[in-house]
Amino acid sequence: MKKNIDRNFGNIKSFHSFAPVMENEMRMITKAHELFMRYGVRSISMDEIASQLGMSKKTLYQYFTDKDNLVEQVIQVEIKRNAERCTFQCQQSENAIHEVFLAIEMVEDMLKNMNPLLLYELEKYHPKAFRQFYEHKNKFLYQEITRNLKRGIEEELYRSDIKIDIMAAYRIESIFLIFNPAFNQSIGSKYSLAELAEAITQHFLYGIATTKGQKLITKYLEKEFNRI
Repeated sequence: MKKNIDRNFGNIKSFHSFAPVMENEMRMITKAHELFMRYGVRSISMDEIASQLGMSKKTLYQYFTDKDNLVEQVIQVEIKRNAERCTFQCQQSENAIHEVFLAIEMVEDMLKNMNPLLLYELEKYHPKAFRQFYEHKNKFLYQEITRNLKRGIEEELYRSDIKIDIMAAYRIESIFLIFNPAFNQSIGSKYSLAELAEAITQHFLYGIATTKGQKLITKYLEKEFNRI
């Protein structure tokens, strides 16, 4: 069978000509991600993104049909990155509890410059992109949390009597509670998003841990405190 080499893939010369386009598009997605995280989705226009990139809005529209399309691609890249980091953390972790502490570090790094209204605005103004995030949250993250719970039980760090499906669902909702506008209003600006995430995670861990697991949690917290 004759191969079709008119496409970018399978043709080295064509691929090299396509590479700069991919690089330019990723640069735009990276800048948009940075702005959305810091200021939220609603307040950042295509004009602002183009200006920050030092290009015309017309150039930006050569890569993305509209703002919805750009937001969707930003979310796709973020979901992929999140999945890769979760897989890496699992491979590098010493045990189930250590895996959670590695996840806390990742989340704290992400939350440093994150606008608390980001997910709310995403759901309200860009529903298609939010559905992508929602599916990731309720499929991939649910599976990862379920796997971690089973691992912790096998390692005798989590109680064997916990209902895994209930705890996995509860854990997911508790993770994203900090982005709920009503929750944020109730506590004011007393704590940062990272502090809220860490406190909620510690509470969850102590609640499901065995005596052995609780000692390990304390050990990791002491290491974290001494590192500060």
